[in-house]
Amino acid sequence: MKFVDAAPISGTRRTGDGYLVTTARSVRTGIQLYAGQEVGRPDLAVVRVYRDAAEVFAPDSLQSFSHAPVTINHPDASVTADNWKELSAGEVSTAAKQDGDWIMLPLILKDKKAIEAVEQGKRELSAGYTCNLDWTPGTTADGQSYDAQQRDIKINHLALVDRARAGSQARIGDGASWGAMPVQQDSNKEKSMSDKPLKTVTVDGLSIEVTDQGAQVITKLQKQIADADAAQTKLISDHKAAIDAKDGEIAKKDAEIDALKGKVLDGAALDAAVQARGDLVVKAKAIAPDVKTDGLSDAAIRKAVVVAKLGDAMADKGDAYIDARFDILAEDAAGTEQLRGAITNLKPINSNDAAAQYEASRQKHLDRLTRKQA
Repeated sequence: MKFVDAAPISGTRRTGDGYLVTTARSVRTGIQLYAGQEVGRPDLAVVRVYRDAAEVFAPDSLQSFSHAPVTINHPDASVTADNWKELSAGEVSTAAKQDGDWIMLPLILKDKKAIEAVEQGKRELSAGYTCNLDWTPGTTADGQSYDAQQRDIKINHLALVDRARAGSQARIGDGASWGAMPVQQDSNKEKSMSDKPLKTVTVDGLSIEVTDQGAQVITKLQKQIADADAAQTKLISDHKAAIDAKDGEIAKKDAEIDALKGKVLDGAALDAAVQARGDLVVKAKAIAPDVKTDGLSDAAIRKAVVVAKLGDAMADKGDAYIDARFDILAEDAAGTEQLRGAITNLKPINSNDAAAQYEASRQKHLDRLTRKQA
């Protein structure tokens, strides 16, 4: 026997080739109501048909969904190899799987008209399937009574249909010619739901109609995504700033190292520096022997010497003045030292030596005069 069942299509997205990828749930477990005349029991106004999970999720049943064709509305007849090309707008792209009490179907739509229909609001998927009805009445595990049970469920196609309208015999789908459709259990509830105003919300470039509550949820999620993106952007920016700052510190340290390398003395320069320091200390000791030079810079040694030699008034003088006065004192000290050395090296005067030197000098003078007269 032929049946149809429906559920809304979930979110959609386009592939690079322009195809539409989406998901939908279909053929759930549990009890659904059918008009008796549609299932071969005109003696009953309503028939309670049970779908056991063991039947809905049986391997053969799930396998029948694989690559099942997707049509625009239900066709009048089953989809077969003879009419597949003209009826099919897409297919179940991968294996169907259980999703709670439902079967989850991943779909791909390749027909342009079908894709446009979905994007314009044709967003319910109605499964067309066959099964055997077992008219053995029974009770479900949770205590619900049923008149018949579906067995050997096999999918034939999945149809894109418009939203069902409420009414006393409202049906989901838009073609009763293919198979029996469930009767709405609460037409007033369906009517109240269909009468609720819808809002258009744009998600990933696609406009969809949702209830006010759905729009609030989507808006909240979009804000959370935007906040997360902003936080990530700030994190990246802060990270870059930290790296730039660290690079600046490294560059500064490299410059300091280069400067220190430039100040490192080679052997000759080091010898010259040691000689200059030694000369300065010698001069300082020659000028002011009591001045302590250990641990003092060259400039400090000069000032200490000048102050020691010329008085405390020199302490406030500038470096250039101190250097000039130190040089003068050093020259004076050097002259005094030379005089002291000359005096020290003088020999005592001997009167006999002096007389001999005088006589020798006089004799040389007489000899010169004699030669001239001759």
